[in-house]
Amino acid sequence: MTDIPEIKAYLLCETPDAWIQEALQHLDIILIDHAANEMKAAQSAMTLMAKHPHKLDLLNKMSRLAREELVHFEQVLKILKKRNIKYQALKASPYASKLAQHIRKGQKEKLTDTLIIGSIIEARSCERFAKLAPYLDEELKKFYLSLLKSEARHFKDYLTLAEAYSDEPIDERVTFFLETEKQAILGADPLMRFHSGIPVTAAG
Repeated sequence: MTDIPEIKAYLLCETPDAWIQEALQHLDIILIDHAANEMKAAQSAMTLMAKHPHKLDLLNKMSRLAREELVHFEQVLKILKKRNIKYQALKASPYASKLAQHIRKGQKEKLTDTLIIGSIIEARSCERFAKLAPYLDEELKKFYLSLLKSEARHFKDYLTLAEAYSDEPIDERVTFFLETEKQAILGADPLMRFHSGIPVTAAG
């Protein structure tokens, strides 16, 4: 039910148990940040569409992805409302910025790196949904498991597009960003967020 072999083979590490245990103690924060991440994912997809209006394959894949992410956003908002958890702006974890700071400047290189990062973030989301699900109440467990299929497809879509629009093999860049992501996931993190590393309290 939570078997995601392609995702596990892609990422270089699993979510540490220390993060899981801390997340279970702060599910309200996890849900609020999850909602924000779905909205950001939709925004990122639409930004790619706006910047690359002549890339038909990208337009089709990102349009579908954006719609799905917005549906997920609405679903998380509904769960928050049902649980009397107020949706609010949270300070972002440094996770995404640790990846984004290595994006190259050239137009084609920037697109390739952005798509690779997109694939990694979607893969990590999928992995965390699967890792958290067994510990959650039935409602949240069912919801998180329902997201696995779409998140796994999103990861593939980003990676396929990165390969399609790059003028050179992307293996080296993929490995570089996966290594960077591994460091972020296994490193100490001052914030408890959906994509954060090991909380400082747990790491210390």
